[in-house]
Amino acid sequence: MNIRKGNPEDMRSVLGLIQELAIFEKEPEAVVISEEDLIRDGFGEKPLFHVFVAEVEEEIVGIALYYYRYSTWKGKTIHLEDLIVKEKMRGTGLGSALYAEIMKQGKRDNVRRVEWNVLDWNTPAVNFYKNSGAKILDGWQVVQMDEAGINSFLEKN
Repeated sequence: MNIRKGNPEDMRSVLGLIQELAIFEKEPEAVVISEEDLIRDGFGEKPLFHVFVAEVEEEIVGIALYYYRYSTWKGKTIHLEDLIVKEKMRGTGLGSALYAEIMKQGKRDNVRRVEWNVLDWNTPAVNFYKNSGAKILDGWQVVQMDEAGINSFLEKN
């Protein structure tokens, strides 16, 4: 297993893993980005995200995609957007290795927090995170405004 920073040539495989995650999360039609979007947004002058890729026998079989946020309470933080491991590679330690790489990046960057979301029904992930020492916050809910909601809101205001 080799874990390294992703590059533009990896984005086709990264997109494939994102699509695999969408299927796992029961939203196969939700992914609207393209390989070109990933290349533009992750490798331009001001990248919007960074990604570690995990390779086995030259095949990308896992990713950890993250970006920086700013907390008014903590300062610079890392948001782990997706930690994805191909189904055939789950249980091999690959996910743990990618997770560790994100924590190492947080340490290198002197962030005060690494944060992410997990679906409450994804019991293996919830248990993994709890066992790693992460806290799952009660009382907080994820809030989002999709494109249609943004447009609707702006039309009213």
